[in-house]
Amino acid sequence: MTTIENHTDTGESWGVAGTGLESVADWVSSTDHKRIGRMFLFGATLAFLGTAVIGILLGIERISPDLDFLNVNSQTQLFSLERFGFTYLVLVPAVLGIALAIVPLQVGSRSLALARLASAGFWAWVLGAVLAVFSLVNNGGPGGGNARFVDLFTLSTALILAGVLAGVVSLATTILTTRAPGMNMKRVPFFTWSVLVSSLGLLVALPVVIGDLLYVFVGHRYIDPASTITNALAGNRRLAEYAGFGFTQPTTLLFVIPVLGLLADVVATASGKRLQPRGGIFAGIALMLVAVFAAVVQWPVTIRSPFKDLSGSEKLNDVLPFLLVHGAPLLGCFLAFAFAGQALVKSRKITAPVLFALLASFLVLSSFVDSALLHISDAGLAGTTFEEGTWLAVVFAGVMAAMGGYTYWSPKWTGKALPAKSVLPLALVAFIGAELASLSLMIAGFADQPGAVFGSVVKNTDEAITKFHYSGPMGLWNTLNTVGIGLVALTVLAFVALAVLSLRSTTVGDDPWDGQTLEWATASPAPATNFADIHIVKSAEPLLDLKPSNRSDA
Repeated sequence: MTTIENHTDTGESWGVAGTGLESVADWVSSTDHKRIGRMFLFGATLAFLGTAVIGILLGIERISPDLDFLNVNSQTQLFSLERFGFTYLVLVPAVLGIALAIVPLQVGSRSLALARLASAGFWAWVLGAVLAVFSLVNNGGPGGGNARFVDLFTLSTALILAGVLAGVVSLATTILTTRAPGMNMKRVPFFTWSVLVSSLGLLVALPVVIGDLLYVFVGHRYIDPASTITNALAGNRRLAEYAGFGFTQPTTLLFVIPVLGLLADVVATASGKRLQPRGGIFAGIALMLVAVFAAVVQWPVTIRSPFKDLSGSEKLNDVLPFLLVHGAPLLGCFLAFAFAGQALVKSRKITAPVLFALLASFLVLSSFVDSALLHISDAGLAGTTFEEGTWLAVVFAGVMAAMGGYTYWSPKWTGKALPAKSVLPLALVAFIGAELASLSLMIAGFADQPGAVFGSVVKNTDEAITKFHYSGPMGLWNTLNTVGIGLVALTVLAFVALAVLSLRSTTVGDDPWDGQTLEWATASPAPATNFADIHIVKSAEPLLDLKPSNRSDA
């Protein structure tokens, strides 16, 4: 299949002609996928730092009754802002930004398919993010007390998801229609394959979430006292009840499927060999797509309690859907992780991108396990902080993968490389912070600490919103959670500083990692049109075919 010639920007990928307003206008109107992806990454970075501050404040607030500085409404809104911010202003744009910036290069395309759609999607995401945060600040959102701003938040969130969906459509179209000649679906890079799998899942899941948001908006905005349906949607907190599945597991697990693809790609590059078994890794990543059924049914797929008292047919009715929605994706994640890990053990070469991707993939794998455990009713974890801890692990896995992806592919965007000796420790510190933040809440969940779910502060039966504090052992877990979020935030700040400082370094070569896939066949930084010539692909590792080698795997 030949490369589609889309209209793209002229000039270099890094830097623009002119100065001042001309430069700004060039970036704002850009259809260069590398710029669009980096703008998503920049927005996600700003959102992460702001949301992390909120997470730290909430952690301090619930450590001890002596630290009482937030009222009930403020606490509720901040919990909603933290969940919303980390999910759709940080996790999603971070992973989407990396994918947009690199996938066309990996498939040998000279541009992103439907580039203007992706650019419009970014600005829709920005506008929606500003309006959503504004509405939450003004007592909107789930559990908000101002009906107008509740409506604004609902529509703003739908706009954000529409913007994300535009980027996802562009990615899927690029992978399916603009691959280099000879690159069939068996030969696409692992990261590209994982992006396609994730995109297909999001093409199903996101419209469902958007539909529920619009459904809630209509019911909340146009209340008819004689209508049973609209009365059921009249409460401000119905937003969380009807659309909350889009902010928790296993829906959020669809966002981090590309983390496993990143791991396979960087491990293959580090080993210098053709990663095997290729089909096993592809199948494992594809199995993770089955998690999309949780979003389709819009209801938690659980094993009821007490399971031992259920009849044989009732047990079967619970177990089969559970294995489909939770078991199959978990198995796929484990297979992809195990095969990539096996190759890493053989190569014994740990680079900064490998360490970031490996630790992020471990967080993803543990999140699949935790999500399955959460939906076993006999475990008694529903409504506790265990869910919140699992969600944080998913978010931080995406953040770590974005840092690893930037470390690996920054030469193609900026022509510069980050200092490996300085970046490696950051991966370890980020992982320690992520584990402290997530694991502490999971342990507290086992101790039955009520969790902060989207739109409500605590688990309750009468729907009353109350504050909560914990001292003693609970105070310890909440303290560790706060410290963990702070560590990850400091890591991101240090990483951004290194990325900025690296811009002053000398330009690296076109293939500094001795890579295997097509993005390393073009200049660093890559020109706006990506490639001067169309490459004909003869294997899954086209650059290895061009390099002299005496290895038996070549």
